[in-house]
Amino acid sequence: MSEQNKTRIVAVVGPTAGGKTSLSIALAERLGGEIVSCDSMQLYRGMDVGTAKPTAEEMAGIPHHMIDVLDPEQSYSCAEYATDARATIQDITSRGKLPILCGGTGLYLDGVLFGGSFDDTPTDPAIRARLDALGNEPGGADALYARLCEVDPDSAAAIHKNNVKRVKRALEIYECCGTPKSVLDRASRERGMLYDATVIGLRYHSRELLYSRIGQRVDLMMQDGLYEEVVHLQERGVFERSATAAQAIGYKELLGALRGEMTIEQALEDLKMATRRYAKRQLTWFSAKPYVRWIWADTEDGSLRPFSDIVDEALAIVQAGGEGIL
Repeated sequence: MSEQNKTRIVAVVGPTAGGKTSLSIALAERLGGEIVSCDSMQLYRGMDVGTAKPTAEEMAGIPHHMIDVLDPEQSYSCAEYATDARATIQDITSRGKLPILCGGTGLYLDGVLFGGSFDDTPTDPAIRARLDALGNEPGGADALYARLCEVDPDSAAAIHKNNVKRVKRALEIYECCGTPKSVLDRASRERGMLYDATVIGLRYHSRELLYSRIGQRVDLMMQDGLYEEVVHLQERGVFERSATAAQAIGYKELLGALRGEMTIEQALEDLKMATRRYAKRQLTWFSAKPYVRWIWADTEDGSLRPFSDIVDEALAIVQAGGEGIL
């Protein structure tokens, strides 16, 4: 498909607490856009404070999509997200608006941009049941990850070993197809993007500044009722029914405090550390993507740049288009 026939979209990516939400909304206001969340946890209803969902005031009247579309107990795959997000993009475009994806879940963004292996790879209930059984054995998660390192080291490098669901899916793909998931993903990317996409990434010269923003966000979450949100979800039995919710950053740490396993102060320190590590993984992921057009959010001396300057630079990138970035 020629670039002229592809749907135009914009995406704003980068580390958590890096300023993606504010930039995406500013771009939507200036470009007649609507936001499509690309965050794997903002999909879930009732998980608001801990996932940093934008408030109605922050949304500034800009329509937001792919937020609050699932109950925490519902399973949801990257392939399902990509299918739903593409339908949302089509709807936004049909109304003459510009779709602007915003979020830090890189795997979901790749699924939207490239399609391919997520939709094409088969599933096998027998293989999945066997992998599930192994994962539930003592030491099973480590065994699954070791197996993935053996058969698909590239996927293993991109998947955290504690993300057992993704480890099992990568192994299932390998056993179903006889081809590593990473090879299928590369073949999908080589077919090119499905969209005429401009992907803007925010990054920082000063890691200390980013980490300070993360700490401030966690403190603000507590002021906004994060602990009360965890208590409410616990009382509803959500964490018992949903491993996804129970293991999510922000909920896992405060659950420990709620259960008396640590103090709230220790839980908050653990949360800040987990969020810093997550931000580092996000930066590693997006830094490896040649399609990202980077904007510095700070100066070389570690001072935050004026927001208006960041917006102006992003607008210039969008107006220049996505040509020549792959």
